[in-house]
Amino acid sequence: MPNPQTALEPGRYTPACRHRRVRLTAADLPLCCPRPDEALWNAHPRVYLPIEDAPDGRILCPYCSTEFILEEGGGHGA
Repeated sequence: MPNPQTALEPGRYTPACRHRRVRLTAADLPLCCPRPDEALWNAHPRVYLPIEDAPDGRILCPYCSTEFILEEGGGHGA
């Protein structure tokens, strides 16, 4: 989990929810938005998104409309 004091270290984290499309693999699960490497001080509440249950491997964040795309490969055992 990122430092909740990210506002004190602005150069360490990327701005939250700035990507409109994010590709990820099974190694990146569980999926949450904003992502762990994003600053939390300027973001919406963290939500966990069940992308592994999406039939087409895509899901939208209900807060910021970022589209997440689950790609093949890259799993924990791969």
